[in-house]
Amino acid sequence: MEGPNLFIGIDPGKKGGIAATNGSVSICSKCPDTVSDMSKVLDTIRDMGTKPICIIEHVHSFPGNSARSMFTFGSNYGMWLGILASLKIPYIEVTPSKWMKHYGTLPKDKKIRKTKLKHLAQQRYPELHITLDTSDAVLLAHYALANYKVNN
Repeated sequence: MEGPNLFIGIDPGKKGGIAATNGSVSICSKCPDTVSDMSKVLDTIRDMGTKPICIIEHVHSFPGNSARSMFTFGSNYGMWLGILASLKIPYIEVTPSKWMKHYGTLPKDKKIRKTKLKHLAQQRYPELHITLDTSDAVLLAHYALANYKVNN
C-alpha cells in the first residue's frame, strides 16, 4: 500500500499557521483571515502531492484565556476541520505535548519555548522564512513526515 507523499501541519490558533512538505519542496504561511482564503491555501497545498495527510494541533482552552480568544480559536479549529473534510484530506489531531515531545525536552517558559521551536524549524527548513506564527505548523508538518512517511 502506498503511503502519504504530502505532509501538512496546521496550528489552528489566531496567530497560527499552515505548512507542508513533500520531502523536497516545503512551504509555510500564516493562518489566513477568511474561510475562503483558508480553503484556497489548503487547495493549493494539496497540489504538491497525491496522497496528503494532515496533522492538526488538538488543543483546548486554558484557564485565564478570554472568552473572545477561546471563541476565535474554536472557530479557526472548526473551520480547518471542515475544510479538510470537504477537500477529503485525511487528518490526525495531535496534542501539543505529543508532537513537541518528538523534538526533545523543551523549556517550560512559553516565550523561550516558542523561540526554541522557531529555531528548530529554521534548522530543518533553512529555505523557508519561518516566524513565530508559522514555526509550530512547520514542525507539525515535519512531525507528520517523520512519523507517517511510508518507504515505498
